[in-house]
Amino acid sequence: MNKTLKKNIGLLHLWLGLASGLIVFIVALTGSILVFEEEMDEFFNPEFYKVASIGKEKLPVDVIISEVQKEFHLKKIDRIHSFADPERSLIITGTDSDKKKMIFSVDTYSGKVLGSVPAKKRFFSVVLDLHRHLVLGDFGQAVTGISCLIFVFMLLSGLVLWWPNKIKNLKQRLTVKWGASFKRVNWDFHSTFGFYTFLVLLIISLTGLTWSYDWFESGIYLLADGTTKKPSAKVENPTKIDLDGDKTFFYQNIFSKTDSIYKYKGDTQIRIPSDTINSIMVIKMNLEKEIPNIASLAYFDKYTGEIVQTKPFESFSNGDKVRRLIYPIHTGSIYGYPTKILAFLVCVFAVTLPITGLLIWLGRKKKKK
Repeated sequence: MNKTLKKNIGLLHLWLGLASGLIVFIVALTGSILVFEEEMDEFFNPEFYKVASIGKEKLPVDVIISEVQKEFHLKKIDRIHSFADPERSLIITGTDSDKKKMIFSVDTYSGKVLGSVPAKKRFFSVVLDLHRHLVLGDFGQAVTGISCLIFVFMLLSGLVLWWPNKIKNLKQRLTVKWGASFKRVNWDFHSTFGFYTFLVLLIISLTGLTWSYDWFESGIYLLADGTTKKPSAKVENPTKIDLDGDKTFFYQNIFSKTDSIYKYKGDTQIRIPSDTINSIMVIKMNLEKEIPNIASLAYFDKYTGEIVQTKPFESFSNGDKVRRLIYPIHTGSIYGYPTKILAFLVCVFAVTLPITGLLIWLGRKKKKK
């Protein structure tokens, strides 16, 4: 490569790295925590996710919801999450009289509320907000999005800078000279492990752009479906007014009907729309599949509880199928613990990149003086 071009790439790599270093540090650190979000949350809060003992029969969901609404003065139920594991509690998300979203965990056998937490103050909700928005809303999302784009460039430019001019120097670039000076070890650590983690970090960074930019998500659909138009996940509700029918087991019947449509083992989530236009959407995850986040949808009339439309995973567009894989790829859960551990280790290394890069720059400044 032309020496002048490589030098200019090196300067861009340096200054963009210094400019985005703090953001990369925060995003990588929070990302490493989020890799094992489910496992850590259940480990530290077992009473929130596990029932005291498995009973003979679960209470109807509507009975549980009614009691929670009365006790906590909920104005609206937003989501109901039921799990295939008999030890798991029922998770209800609702909005109280102060318009604050709350998450409740309820023993499905006794109806006892095991715990409650404001949705935005939950530890991992704060970590996720920090990861995606720096707890700064849309402005923070713009900053992390730009930093993610810069990081992609940093990875590509880093590979160019790492690439040896001569084949005989390749072995040197693939090893860390641990017995050398701190300055040399720091440089080797930054560049050598940067090379080894390059591909995984690039995949994590590129998939992360999905949550920052609509154009990137549209690009996924363009490549998969041939169009940037994303299929709508919403279905209009056929009944326009509440007919005041029998709603004794309204939500329980929706769960039962969903299980009769999709007979595989899976966790089921009911999402009640906040508007007056759309119908209830039910998502049933397929736990019998080796790859996570494979789910089918069903839509129900929010006034009558009648089935409106079914949308099995097999009927999804290629774009939707790929989009559902983005999350497990990004978090490393795509092939279970092996890829989760890999993602965790790579993210931890990414935390060190801004630090080792800064030390390299400071070392050069000191040398020039």
